[in-house]
Amino acid sequence: MSSVSAVLGQSYSHHPLRSAFLKWQCRVRQLAMRDNHGRPDDAITPELFLAGDPAPMGHIITILNKSPKHSVTPELVHMAKKTNDPAQRRSNALQFFSATYYQKAAEFSDILTATFPPDSPGAAKIRAAWHVRLQFDAYAQVFDLHCKVWRLIPKNPLYQSTMAHNALFNPALPPDTVVLGFEPDWDASTSKAEVQ
Repeated sequence: MSSVSAVLGQSYSHHPLRSAFLKWQCRVRQLAMRDNHGRPDDAITPELFLAGDPAPMGHIITILNKSPKHSVTPELVHMAKKTNDPAQRRSNALQFFSATYYQKAAEFSDILTATFPPDSPGAAKIRAAWHVRLQFDAYAQVFDLHCKVWRLIPKNPLYQSTMAHNALFNPALPPDTVVLGFEPDWDASTSKAEVQ
């Protein structure tokens, strides 16, 4: 990524839409861990639209990472190495993420990440577009985020936390997995509550 502010999501740190989105994401992700055994639902898997394309390319599973200042990546890596039993690893991860992990929205980066298989044509197409729109529609809330796309390199802290997070749920994750970062332009993004 090009700058420290981009990694930390600091350029919009006090934007009201950013704050609302991060609080909502923390709430729905904690619910997924507690009530849905960590399985991603619509609040975590937005539709992705390439710039200028009215039809969605499909859904992606996003990761909400702690900002580098509040990183727990070493703890996640340790948890993964502690056991070779995938069921035990998953159980430990669910317990960890269900507790206090998502309780402080201010500790999270607003740059969402997603993993793709090595040499993924979809990832290449998304990266080539440079800009995409992510539409989250769940729990009577819609967030429409206009994002710049980054391909993260292994030394990037958000790459490291994404891989550590996903290794807890997918022990077969290839080491050359592609990690893309989605940096919202909060001034161009919108939200609305659905009418009940």
